Amino acid sequence: MRSDARLRTVAGNELWVGALTAVTALGASFLSSRGASRAALAQARTTTISQALAQERDRRRAAYRDLMTCVHSFMAICWRLREVDEAPDHRTKLSLMTQIHERMGQSVSEITRATREVLLDGPADVAVAAEQVRLAALRTQRQFESLARGDDPELRRTYDQVYGNFRDQHVAFIELARNALETKPGK
Repeated sequence: MRSDARLRTVAGNELWVGALTAVTALGASFLSSRGASRAALAQARTTTISQALAQERDRRRAAYRDLMTCVHSFMAICWRLREVDEAPDHRTKLSLMTQIHERMGQSVSEITRATREVLLDGPADVAVAAEQVRLAALRTQRQFESLARGDDPELRRTYDQVYGNFRDQHVAFIELARNALETKPGK
């Protein structure tokens, strides 16, 4: 009998050891799968954030380029003032000034459109700089209109100053836009 009792005790202990081993294995499996699930979720979040940032940077780059293209077109129109300076007579000068002024209006409209895109895509400091470029273009256009109506050397000096301010605003925008597009470690 003793051996039967001993066998039952050994069998009972083995049963308990087996049960504890099974429960431990199930717990470890649960914890392992939970950890893997969290790691996969973290990886998915990181990938989603990275893709969203890349899309945002691409949208901004496109908006900034569009504005810079419009600004360049406006500048190309302004550069035609040299043709006015070299015109052989007053009538030719007036004709060129009228053409330039009309093209300036269309170009400023394009700058305004492109600025609205930058205002939407930001960031705020770049949006403010884009608006400053737009306002400087409007001032340049208005000053050109004054220049076209008169033949005073002071009007030309004022126009040159206003145009210089426009260029400065454009350079400031470019710098801020470049900084906004830079990829910084840890971001």
